[in-house]
Amino acid sequence: MAKLFCAGNPLLDISADVPQEFLDKYNVKVANAILADETHANLFEDIVKTFPDVQYIAGGATQNSARVAQWILGAPKSVAYTGCVGKDQFGEKLKAAAEKDGVNVQYMEVDDTPTGTCAVLVHGKERGLVANLAAANLYKFDHLQQESMQAIVSSAQFFYSAGFFLTVSPESAVSLGKHAAENNKVFCMNISAPFLVQVPPFKAAMMSCLPYMDFLFGNESEAAAFAESEGWESSLSVAEVAKKITTLGDKVNKQRPRYVVFTQGADKTIVACSDGSLTEYPVPAVPAEEIIDTNGAGDAFVGGFLAQLVLGKSIEEAVRCGHYASSVIIRRSGCTYPETHSFQ
Repeated sequence: MAKLFCAGNPLLDISADVPQEFLDKYNVKVANAILADETHANLFEDIVKTFPDVQYIAGGATQNSARVAQWILGAPKSVAYTGCVGKDQFGEKLKAAAEKDGVNVQYMEVDDTPTGTCAVLVHGKERGLVANLAAANLYKFDHLQQESMQAIVSSAQFFYSAGFFLTVSPESAVSLGKHAAENNKVFCMNISAPFLVQVPPFKAAMMSCLPYMDFLFGNESEAAAFAESEGWESSLSVAEVAKKITTLGDKVNKQRPRYVVFTQGADKTIVACSDGSLTEYPVPAVPAEEIIDTNGAGDAFVGGFLAQLVLGKSIEEAVRCGHYASSVIIRRSGCTYPETHSFQ
């Protein structure tokens, strides 16, 4: 049975290299992720019509991390993943891609809503993301409660959801956190995007999960957004924000410390622990000419990191594997990777 259980929003990435004018047309900023609104009604059709080299790649932040963790772990079905898709061609593509990678896919499927998509607008080496959740927005706690799903949850020792899942089924995320805390298992989440701590209902959902978190991931812009949402001084460094989050709220499982892990692109990765320790890990340089795009780099880092946690390795090894996985992904288009890895 799977040792790592992930719950998230499965999306088919529709990826294209775009000029700045196209980003401006839809008010999309690089290095950011947003939910589609009425101003993006024509975006997906526009991408497909305007850019002949458009690519379709299995995506969704949590699913990306699940696939990368499975890639590193190797043994089939080491990772299980759930989320909601439509009963359509895109849903079939997503399932086939994740199953080909060895993931134990447990989608909830709906008839009347299409599978979610995510516009990945690549400009230079950076990307802006616009997610149209569609079916992904319909995941229900009832699905997680099914006997077959509970058997998978019971056997798993590690749990992970990107913060995006909190816009869909916060009840499911809290349930997984409670299960982990009550059984001394490991519960991990990701801030995922600044808007998830800037929009009050989403921030409230994040904070309802915080007491159960053993690991919280994020990047420097998400760290700044979190600090601002708490009313902390804007002068705080990323490391100082990480340290403050480690002791925020009343952690339920006192047997485990809380770690906050913030990546900063090519700058040092910061790992703060509730025991007061803080470590900075240099990121091995990737020559600029080898970088194709950064889409999925953060997801890949988390996937590599989680794989090492599952294997019982140290935090240092987890960070090293996260850096390795990211370095592979940014040399390719989207969150894709070769058949075998060379991490050792």
